Amino acid sequence: MKKALKVLAVAAAITVSGGVAASAEALKVGVAAEPYAPFTAPDASGKWEGWEVEFMNAMCAEAKLECVLTPVAWDGIIPALTSKKIDMIISSMSITDERLKTIDFSDKYYNTPTGIIGTKGVDIKPTPDGLNGKTLGVQVSTVHQAYAAKHFAPAGVEVKEYQTQDEANNDLAAGRLDAVQADAIALKAFLATDQGKECCDYKGEVAEDVAVIGPGVGVGLRKGETELKDKINTAIKAIRDNGTYDTFSKKYFDFDVYGK
Repeated sequence: MKKALKVLAVAAAITVSGGVAASAEALKVGVAAEPYAPFTAPDASGKWEGWEVEFMNAMCAEAKLECVLTPVAWDGIIPALTSKKIDMIISSMSITDERLKTIDFSDKYYNTPTGIIGTKGVDIKPTPDGLNGKTLGVQVSTVHQAYAAKHFAPAGVEVKEYQTQDEANNDLAAGRLDAVQADAIALKAFLATDQGKECCDYKGEVAEDVAVIGPGVGVGLRKGETELKDKINTAIKAIRDNGTYDTFSKKYFDFDVYGK
């Protein structure tokens, strides 16, 4: 799903809106501190780049918000938001009823399918029957973990959980897993790497379950911060309407990642 890079335990922050220097008033935008191509990943110098970084830049600029990208461990990113260590989450976080018990979300800003990859040449279908007796890797604290627990584990699939998607992908490449479930676009980015090309192929999309996977990805926000939410929703609509969203998206995708 991601490039085969190690998790960056980085606390550094970089300005992501309009080149404005960070200040005490800047909003800290939490992003998972690990590569997640093509959405977020550090380049050779450590500077974060990718589709979601460009989305952050455009959205914050449109909303006239000073935003600072702040890497946070994925499994601690919601606690970081609720404890005010960060001010929002822009990290491919799906909007789900379970998360809405703790935090709020903006309107969606993208929506992509959920897929399965597996060992190249092995007949695996992305269904409970097709994975029966197989070992499936998922990242903890994700909709994919929840989906696998609901649909695959009861059907005789061994579900193995990982702290990062890279760890799951690496175990698949090493032959310690039969398959991995994650966002289809990020999985295909992994398959485009040398490691992914050698080991694995795409098995297809899982059956839709909006109750678990959600209607799309949104900006995570603290409950009650209505003014900030309104600014963000207005900015998301504006960059969709004025063509900015399409302009930067075309660098990464040949389809509308906003989805249905």
